[in-house]
Amino acid sequence: MEIVSELLDSKGHDVWTTVPDSTVYDAIKLMAEKEIGALPVVDQGHLVGIVSERDYARKIILQGKSSKNAMVREIMTLRVIYTQPDQRIEDCMAIMNENRIRHMPVVDADKLVGILSLGDLVNVIIEQQQLMIEELETFIVG
Repeated sequence: MEIVSELLDSKGHDVWTTVPDSTVYDAIKLMAEKEIGALPVVDQGHLVGIVSERDYARKIILQGKSSKNAMVREIMTLRVIYTQPDQRIEDCMAIMNENRIRHMPVVDADKLVGILSLGDLVNVIIEQQQLMIEELETFIVG
């Protein structure tokens, strides 16, 4: 796997989303049910933000707000860093590292087609390195 579309074909294109007018409580509950750390926020089919456990911790818990009263639009990150299906995995890793993010939506022709986690990328890179090690061992041994 070298590009995002190959990774999505392997892991799947399922993306759970929320809407800006959902309560933070409902968004966090969905993240817990699906065992994920972030939800793209979609409004009328367009990606308008992303909400993560980090947003919840910093903008609800630490500020003493109630997740049952606050709306996703109040805490979501508006500047969404996303990638496209033809992007290289290594480039995505660099972008995520540089921007200190753990989740990156995948957008194709203005449509949300997947989401990558830092763990997804690390697993791919480890697999690639393991394959390279095996190939080198085979070459050396003959």
